This record gives sequence, C-alpha cells and structure tokens, in this order.
Amino acid sequence: MISADLGQQLEQFVASLVATGRYNSKSEVLREGVRLIHERETRLAALDASIARGLADADAGRTTPAEAAFDRLEAKYRAMGAADE
Repeated sequence: MISADLGQQLEQFVASLVATGRYNSKSEVLREGVRLIHERETRLAALDASIARGLADADAGRTTPAEAAFDRLEAKYRAMGAADE
C-alpha cells in the first residue's frame, strides 16, 4: 500500500473531487493521476526515441536538403489547389 503526503492544497483538491462525486474515493483520484503520468511518460519516451532515430539518420547522412523538401511540398500543395478548382 502506498501512502503519500500531498500537502494541504492538493489534499483539499482531492477531497473536493470526491465530495462533488467526480470520483468515488481518494484512491480513485490518485490512480487516475498516476495513469495520466504514465501516459505522459510513455509519450515522452516515444518522442525521445524518435529524436534519437532522427539524430542517428542525420549523423549517417540520411537527410533531405531543406530546399528539396520545400520544393516537394510546394508541388504537392499546388496540385491540391488545382484539384479544388
């Protein structure tokens, strides 16, 4: 079992969430908070992995010059605009 000192402000906030019926118990509030932190940490780990892959690609020379990327995007959006007309 985990015991946590939330401090007066957070304790009052948790108590108000339970009192208003938003949550059934303090434990439910804390589980939701930990679940949200877990989701955030998972997204941050995925972002870190993506950045590491990008840096590895750049170090290995697997890049596209910005001018070529912009030219490709410009052509794509011009074609999309022409299709709408």
